[in-house]
Amino acid sequence: MSLRRRTVVALIAAGLSGAALAPPASAAGQGPAVPLRVVTYNIHAGAGMDNVFDLDRQTAELRALDADVIGLQEVDVHWGTRSEWRDLARELAERLHMYVSFAPIYSLDPPEPGAPRREFGVAVLSRHRIVSAENHEITRLSTQDPNPVPALAPGFGEVVLRVKGLPVHVYVTHLDYRADPSVRAAQVADTRRIMAQDAAQGAGAGRQKVRQILLGDFNAAPGAPELAPLWKELTDVEPGGPTYPAQDPVQRIDYVAVSKDSVRVRDAAVAETLASDHRPVVADLLLRR
Repeated sequence: MSLRRRTVVALIAAGLSGAALAPPASAAGQGPAVPLRVVTYNIHAGAGMDNVFDLDRQTAELRALDADVIGLQEVDVHWGTRSEWRDLARELAERLHMYVSFAPIYSLDPPEPGAPRREFGVAVLSRHRIVSAENHEITRLSTQDPNPVPALAPGFGEVVLRVKGLPVHVYVTHLDYRADPSVRAAQVADTRRIMAQDAAQGAGAGRQKVRQILLGDFNAAPGAPELAPLWKELTDVEPGGPTYPAQDPVQRIDYVAVSKDSVRVRDAAVAETLASDHRPVVADLLLRR
């Protein structure tokens, strides 16, 4: 996949990344489409397929992908010993010179007074400035409750970016892993409701189409019945291979999905790496004006 060169204004510092790629022209009178490279990656709380925590390894893999926007799942923020009590969202953003928005699924009391809260969730990293961010609630079956029942809970992250003057809504999610699809079905319904509200608000503000990108670990195959409603409004970006487990993968459960009328897919692939127990999906997109 081709790479681009641009100046990156980072959360902490600034840097350069990529090689040149001229954006193709779109329909006459609309101006050129805007290229955007996105990645979705379940980082397994910083551990690789070998179950060894190694954030340096994951940083190197993400840097090599040269993405503009990255959606992360299974992100620890001061969660515990498995990730050395570190803030993985902020560390990765600093290392990659990107802005960050973290959306906790769980936010628990610290082990001792004065320590940071123990949090686990999803995150968006972006080379483009984050205009706004929100942590939406969707139906969940908690892994922290010994007797859970489906209930609304946070952890469906959304950011609005401005990319070459174009507003783009990016969502990152992690759907339920259990064999029973009922919770995932409810989560899909919640996701569609939230994204439809954003689309309606955008149309009300005078924009004909809202550019929406959904990144995540869906824990289901593309043909799963509970995912079918998503494909009414979104295009499932086919990366050409399975993503899980990272060692000899057999399932495609990690997704990039985009709004049909406002985002075009140029290319996509699954990156071969054992830096997590999932493989990342990389997609080169074109934002229509």
